[in-house]
Amino acid sequence: MWSKGGDISRAFGSSMGRLSVVLPRHQEGVISNTDGSPHSLPSWRKTIIRGSATKPHCTISGVIRCKAAVAWEPNKPLTIEEIDVEPPQANEVRVKIVATGLCRTDLFYLDEADTKGLFPMILGHEGAGIVESVGPGVTEFQPGDKVIPLIVSQCRECRFCKSPKTNQCAKAWDVVPHNVSKAPASKLTCKGKKLLQFMGISTFSQYTVLNQIALAKIDPAAPLDKVCLLGCGICTGFGAAVNNAQVEPDSTCAVFGLGAVGLAAVMGCKYAGAKRIIAVDINTDKFDKAKEFGATDFVNPKDHNKPISQVLSEMTNGGVDYSLECVGDVKLMRAALESCIQGWGVSVIVGWTDKEEFSARPTDLIGGRTWKGSVFGGFKGKDGVAKMVAAYMDKKVKLDEFITHNMPLDHINEAIKLLKKGKSIRTVLSFNPQ
Repeated sequence: MWSKGGDISRAFGSSMGRLSVVLPRHQEGVISNTDGSPHSLPSWRKTIIRGSATKPHCTISGVIRCKAAVAWEPNKPLTIEEIDVEPPQANEVRVKIVATGLCRTDLFYLDEADTKGLFPMILGHEGAGIVESVGPGVTEFQPGDKVIPLIVSQCRECRFCKSPKTNQCAKAWDVVPHNVSKAPASKLTCKGKKLLQFMGISTFSQYTVLNQIALAKIDPAAPLDKVCLLGCGICTGFGAAVNNAQVEPDSTCAVFGLGAVGLAAVMGCKYAGAKRIIAVDINTDKFDKAKEFGATDFVNPKDHNKPISQVLSEMTNGGVDYSLECVGDVKLMRAALESCIQGWGVSVIVGWTDKEEFSARPTDLIGGRTWKGSVFGGFKGKDGVAKMVAAYMDKKVKLDEFITHNMPLDHINEAIKLLKKGKSIRTVLSFNPQ
């Protein structure tokens, strides 16, 4: 919570840059720098509302004007704009985003999805930042906390959150719907138009506002330009292997698609003790990176004149124990299922798409195979992200190795081109100092 003499540098960084804040005229306040000297802001007005660690409290109020990458229409480059970010309301948190990854799901909704009603919007969902202010009713967070926005919320109160069988959250379906076109009222505005908050998050903006159930507090020592990747891709792939497939020691696995999610699945298979991990991709440039994460065999389907499921079956004496489809292609989903051994093989659908239906022969399952889906790697949002950050800090999982490019937000269209061409694994976009 901020009070007179509070530390503004934690929330806004040492340099204000292009940031401006419009605050209501309530009560004068003197804000100090970290060394205790006055921080002169003559045109600012500040509301001071005191709270405690156990009672709901809110901190600063007012509209922040900042920089963001706006998608005005589908299949077009993003444009860097100045936007207005509203203050947090009840149970909401305003976050200064420090770094964000570019995920292929962002491109899916920019270029491929049914885009009716989505634009204009601010994409981005794989980020990390620092709490700037909180609204009434928020007790879990305070300004200065390092946080990661969640694509899978966790209220800890609904029957889904209390069940060990799922990572879904019933409250999130109303507060932060997964259907991005039905997201709650946006807190972001540009040129007089409301901007859709993608997944209720929008990390391609210097500041954003989220419901407190869609935010995870993390280790204050964690580097935000690395752990931002845990907001989506790395947890998704790693958890699909460890939590959903439940890969066992000495097993044989196949991972289809070697983007960030697929490489994280390879890492998860190795972490779980698989003795043989077959990496499948048509881009052979990714094989060296897959080997770095634990892959033992490499297959390019274009090198064979037979179905990839048959190739893998012949390589493994009947099929792999576990397969993970990390592309989002319905034909590949079926191929991954058919690559599993009859009797006990488990195939997990990890790649995201909602454009097509998929199919399989009933006998593919009657014979004993299991076909399941995975969202966010089966991790419960708040708990899982905090644990994965701890695992990274303890050097039990890799993150740095996924990052092939670092760029400022202004270069986001260059990052998009690299991802579309298969020339990057993860580009981290940064636009606020930690």
